[in-house]
Amino acid sequence: MAAADQVEKHIPIREGVYGDRIAAVEPGGVEYIALGERHGSPIDLFWTWLSPNLEFATVFIGVLAVGIFGASFWSAAIAIILGTALGSLTQGILSSWGPKFGVPQMVLNRGPFGFWGNLLPAGLNTFTAIFGWFLVNSASGALALSALTNLPFWLTFTFIVVLQVVVGYFGHNLVHAFEKYALIPLGIVFALACLFMIFNLHLGAKSAAGSGNQTAAFILAFVACFGYAAGWNPYASDYTRYQKPNADRRMIGWWAGLGVFISCVVLELAGAALVTVPGFDGNGNPAAQMVHAMPSTIYYATLLAIALGAVAANAINLYSGAMSFLTLGINLTMTQRRAIVAVVAGAVALVVGLYFQVNIAPGSKYESFILTLAYWLAAWLGVVFTDYWMRKGNFGDEEVFYDRSYNTWQGWVSMLVAMVVSIWLFADQYPFYVAPIPTNVPAVGDLTFVVGFVLAAVLYFALHGGKITVDTKGEEKVA
Repeated sequence: MAAADQVEKHIPIREGVYGDRIAAVEPGGVEYIALGERHGSPIDLFWTWLSPNLEFATVFIGVLAVGIFGASFWSAAIAIILGTALGSLTQGILSSWGPKFGVPQMVLNRGPFGFWGNLLPAGLNTFTAIFGWFLVNSASGALALSALTNLPFWLTFTFIVVLQVVVGYFGHNLVHAFEKYALIPLGIVFALACLFMIFNLHLGAKSAAGSGNQTAAFILAFVACFGYAAGWNPYASDYTRYQKPNADRRMIGWWAGLGVFISCVVLELAGAALVTVPGFDGNGNPAAQMVHAMPSTIYYATLLAIALGAVAANAINLYSGAMSFLTLGINLTMTQRRAIVAVVAGAVALVVGLYFQVNIAPGSKYESFILTLAYWLAAWLGVVFTDYWMRKGNFGDEEVFYDRSYNTWQGWVSMLVAMVVSIWLFADQYPFYVAPIPTNVPAVGDLTFVVGFVLAAVLYFALHGGKITVDTKGEEKVA
């Protein structure tokens, strides 16, 4: 690849002067970040990925593991640790690529997927970020505010969305700063709340779902925890591309992965414990159920923290969702195109959320969303990691990221085939769809994400004939 100081001479550079200013709107879109604009420290990634997981949507993953999937507390705990560890590992690896390439994660996809083939993962990520996570987290924060204030859902939902759009509009530097300072109240309140939930754990308690197959329940919990942690993977280098090329990439990966791991494991374990607390029935506003596990003062503080945590999570979802949209190849020439897309996306999500009255309570199929997310993420990761390994991290000429005529088919074909085959044979989305294998062998649970990852990786390797070489113009050659 070209030296960092040579890259700027032949690929699109993000226009404008931004630097490290917080109270400034980040200009441009998904272009390369010039060396003069690079700033930040590896440890910034710790709070950037710690804060957005300090919200009730994270707690609810633990609730699902025990209350919906039917795992025992200890089985759920192991699934939480292992699933989150895997998703955190991939988060760390992908984050470490940002300083080297200086472009967002979805732009990096154009290497293995081609410019137009990248529409598959970039399109899925745009939808997932703006109409998936954004709505889920906004609903979580709105429900908490409703429980705290008795205000109607439409009002608290609107308030939460407006706050998120403001942070997402300003962009990269404000997102990092917001996560850093939000960590102080979020960390204190959630530490206390989680202690009370775990201290009130009743191991003898059984959920309504507890009579199911424990192996299948463990696998479902593992996949959900992986999907939740790995849900941040498509954004990873978005928040490290401003770091200098000579930054310690190992420490960037370490801090990013650790932030995801600690926050998800602690809150999900607390959620698993919450299901066993006397008085928890899983009905109604799920955030309100925490009242059974802690003193009223901590409970009210936690409801407020949940609302703040929703803003922390969705500032990231909205920011990266807007960049994924711009990666679809839509030509917008205005200087503030990313910021404008973030505002429009937030407005559309507000209307959709109010119309459908988005919820994450049991029975709302939040679990189906998490499992489906893991399906496409696994196939995508199979292609991305195999490609990076095969080409040894070398894309040749970085023009490949912005060349509309660069179109390779192996990536999107491998991902699409892996998704279709793995979902068709292994998905367990009762009552919507239960694939042949979990139908006939219930003990295997939902192995879609494992099969999807392996199949996508094998297909990509085979379709390239086992080797990728790159010439000086960045064109792939199959050897």
